[in-house]
Amino acid sequence: MTSLRVLITNLTLAHRTGTELYVRDLALGLQRRGHQPVVFSPELGSVSDELRRHTIPVVDNLEQVSIEPDVIHGHHTFETIFALLRFPRAPAIFVCHDLSAWHDTPPRLPQIRRFVAVDETRRDRLVERHGTPPDRTVMIHNAVDLNRFQPRGPLPERPRHALVLSNYACHRELAIIKAACALRGVKVDAAGKQFGNPSASPETLLHRYDLVFAMGRCAIEALACGAAVIVCDVEGCGPLVTSAELDRLRAMNLGRRLLQQPMQRDVILQEIDRYDRRDAELVTKRIRETAGLDCLLDQLLAVYHDAISEGPVSDVEAALQAAECELQRWTTLRTNGTLARYEGQMPRLPLMLRMYRSFRKRLTRMCVVLSRMTDGHSQRAA
Repeated sequence: MTSLRVLITNLTLAHRTGTELYVRDLALGLQRRGHQPVVFSPELGSVSDELRRHTIPVVDNLEQVSIEPDVIHGHHTFETIFALLRFPRAPAIFVCHDLSAWHDTPPRLPQIRRFVAVDETRRDRLVERHGTPPDRTVMIHNAVDLNRFQPRGPLPERPRHALVLSNYACHRELAIIKAACALRGVKVDAAGKQFGNPSASPETLLHRYDLVFAMGRCAIEALACGAAVIVCDVEGCGPLVTSAELDRLRAMNLGRRLLQQPMQRDVILQEIDRYDRRDAELVTKRIRETAGLDCLLDQLLAVYHDAISEGPVSDVEAALQAAECELQRWTTLRTNGTLARYEGQMPRLPLMLRMYRSFRKRLTRMCVVLSRMTDGHSQRAA
C-alpha cells in the first residue's frame, strides 16, 4: 500500500482524555504501518510530548507543515477549518466523537468528503442534526491498542476489587458506588481528573481490578484487559456489559445513551449482582477479536482512500472563500449567541458562562494560530 501523509487535527494534546488518546493511538498505528502522520493542535502538552518521542511531527503552527497532506483527518470544528485554510486542495474527513459539544459540529466545507461517527448516537447527530449525507456518513467504533492492554488472569467467582475510572465523575458518584459495593464486600478505588489522579498508564492499573465502573473508551479498555464492566458515569448508571448485549452496547459506544438509570445505590447493586466471571471472559474474548486498533486502522484507511479517490479540490479560491466564511460564521455564532439564548434560564447560566469563557480561551489560541499563518504567507510573499 502506498504511504499516505495524514494531517490529524485536535483541539488539545495537553491532557489524557478521549480524543487526545485516540489521536495518539491513531498516529502511532499509522506510523507502524509505514504512513506519515503529522498532528496539529493549538494546545500542546503531555500527549504531544509522547508523540514526539516516537518521532511523529506535532505542531501548533500550521505554517510549520510545508508538504501538502494526502488527506486531512479532522477532529473539532475550528481546528479542521484551519487545516483546510492552510491546505485548501487536500481532501478531508471529519470525525465526530461527542454527542453534544459544539466543537464537534462538522464544518460546511466542500473538501470534507466523508463523515465518521464513533457510534449510532453520533451518527444520528451528524445526519439528523447537521444534515451530513447519509451515504457519506459512516460509523467506525472506537478501538483498543491490544499490544498495550493485555488480558489479566482469571476473574474470581465474586468481585473483590472495583475501580471507578472517569475524568468526569466526582466524589458524590464515588460515595454512592462505594455504598453499593460495601454491601457485597467489594473494595473500591477511583482514578480520574476529578479525583486528582488521572492515570497515564491505565493498561497497568486495570489489571488490579475485577469490576470497573466506566463508559466509552475507558470501558472498552477495561473489557480488553479482562475486567467486568458496569457502564456508569456522572450522568447516571447503565448496564453490566454481557455477551448477550455486547453488540447493542458497542453500537452506542458504551456511552452516554446507555446511562438511563439514576445514580442510586440499589440500581448499582442490581448490576453488581449480575456479575458472571465466565460471561465476562466471553466479552473480553470478543472485544479482543473485534475492537483492536488494527480494525480501526483498516476502516479509516478505506475511508481515506475513498476521500482521496475523488481527487484534489479544483477551485482553490472557492474552497478558501468557503473556509473563511465558515470560520467567520462560527466566530460570530459563538461570541454573540452563546449567552443570549439563555436569558431567563438562570439555573443554567453558570454552566454557560464556563462554556463561554472556555470558548474565548480557545478563540484566543485560534487567533494566535491564524496570526502565525498570516505571517508565514506574508514572509513568503516578500
